[in-house]
Amino acid sequence: MVAERAIRVFEYTDFRAFLADYYAAEKARRSSFSFRAFARRAGFASPNFLKLVIDGRRNIGEDSIPRFVRALGLDREEGRFFASLVGFGQSRTVEDRNQHFEKIAASRRFRAARKIDGALFEYLSHWYMPAIRELAARVDFREDPEWIGEQLLPAIRPADARKALTTLVTLGLLVRDDTGRLSRGEPTLTTGHDVQSLSVINYHRQMLERAASAIEALPSSRREFGAMTVCVRSGTVAELKERIRRFCEEILERSDRDAQPDAVFQINVQLFQLSRCAEVTSQ
Repeated sequence: MVAERAIRVFEYTDFRAFLADYYAAEKARRSSFSFRAFARRAGFASPNFLKLVIDGRRNIGEDSIPRFVRALGLDREEGRFFASLVGFGQSRTVEDRNQHFEKIAASRRFRAARKIDGALFEYLSHWYMPAIRELAARVDFREDPEWIGEQLLPAIRPADARKALTTLVTLGLLVRDDTGRLSRGEPTLTTGHDVQSLSVINYHRQMLERAASAIEALPSSRREFGAMTVCVRSGTVAELKERIRRFCEEILERSDRDAQPDAVFQINVQLFQLSRCAEVTSQ
């Protein structure tokens, strides 16, 4: 019977971190292990190829993945998962990263090792997830996927609403009170940096799309758009970001004081660079 590995690939979303931990564990287990030894086992000409990959100075080509799988001693399922990790970590577009993460999150062994990642990714990757959570604050809220789908703008399918309810309850974002009614919960959500970054990108992209649609879809009484273009010193950006954070906290505090809210609104505040920085020379 083969002993279970101390370093399990299913506990990772960053393939470079997995390789670094694998090398450290193997080195601690037997001092003769080295980057050169790994290269020989994998059939690489460069004795430091593993180190270069770990340090982010080299990527793993598609034809090299089977060599890594063999040298790492991964079984078939672990090998497929490792390939998805490599694709996720080396993707150049958000679309590609999403596709690879879907494969990662679909792994039963990954979900068993890191349950929160898949659920949190699901939450932040669909604009209607936070909207449904807030919808639960209405006194007339109904735990009915068809009703929920019809309440949102734009409407969503009952199947999507049903899946969203399951995800929200799993994350503790919706909890049942003493009467069995769903209400908003306040859990602490944590996930790996890579997954969190991708999830947040998905969230903001979808909310910006909703904002663009609202310009024409909603009357002016139900929306407010403001924009300004300014030129400031680079050092001022940190202060502006802090002011935006304080403003958002004030908006949240004021919104939470409403005893009987009747509609869900989205508030987007963006600050981003529109020009290159000037090359200032001292006189």
